Amino acid sequence: MPRQLRLEYAGAIYHVMNRGDRREPIFHDDLDRKQFVAALGEACTKTDWQMHAYCLMNNHFHLVLETPNANLVAGMRWFLSTYTARFNRRHKQFGHLFSGRYKSLIVDGSGSGYLRTVCDYVHLNPVRAKLLPLEQKLRDYAWSSWPEYLKPPAQRPRWLRVDRLLGELHIPKDSTAGREELENHLEQRRAQEDGGEFKSIRRGWCLGGETFRQELLAQASTRAGENHHAQTRRETAEEKARRILQEELDKLGWTVKDLAARSKSDIRKVRLARRLRTETSVTWKWISAELHLGTWTHAASQVAKLKTEPKEQNEFRLE
Repeated sequence: MPRQLRLEYAGAIYHVMNRGDRREPIFHDDLDRKQFVAALGEACTKTDWQMHAYCLMNNHFHLVLETPNANLVAGMRWFLSTYTARFNRRHKQFGHLFSGRYKSLIVDGSGSGYLRTVCDYVHLNPVRAKLLPLEQKLRDYAWSSWPEYLKPPAQRPRWLRVDRLLGELHIPKDSTAGREELENHLEQRRAQEDGGEFKSIRRGWCLGGETFRQELLAQASTRAGENHHAQTRRETAEEKARRILQEELDKLGWTVKDLAARSKSDIRKVRLARRLRTETSVTWKWISAELHLGTWTHAASQVAKLKTEPKEQNEFRLE
């Protein structure tokens, strides 16, 4: 059976879902869940993703995310492999954690209500799974973005974007009154839900009007081959990495030639390597080649040693 086409473009919004291998749990306890959310935040930092909603269940997860840089595939590859490695290391396990390819539904973000529908679907997952008694509010389920939506902005993760959902509900301000209105909306949806309105999310490949669907089909039919598409994804990540590289070279008063002239263990080069690894999804091989750090394993080991630096030295600043 042919694989589902992965359409990527700047500003695309996706509902992403994946299950545990053989439907087994992907979380054993709350520490696993905390590590999952932490890895998700790291992925957002690396890729510039904007998260609109997420929900962690026992054996699967849901995300609603926006990709300003057309990098869903590269970002998901890093995110899933990173969480899997950390899970396996903690529980002394090996092998696959997730089941096959993740599902990605493309969502119309034009403000016509489709983003609101998919965010409601994600946030209502604990209700459908009967994890919340009737007397408990949705905010009592800790492992979704819904409790974060109801907090003041300063208390939310920076990578969680709430304004789009507020806009689709015509809530003008992210204020105490606005958040109360937001909560009332979803509690009412909870009471009215019959599940029928969400069939297109469970079974479809896109969620939007007919014009949106036809535009996606046209894009799919004219898309270049998979090898070319993979190259485009790499260039997107490299574009961000080169911007960071140039910023730091300007701070140092260096040129690209200075990178080659300096020792492969130069602490300023190693700190720059750490920033690139933290804030982008480029590979160790790319970083080691661009910064002239020798082999990629040498670059990785030098960055790992930075963890032992005193706090006042352990910064991205290169001066």
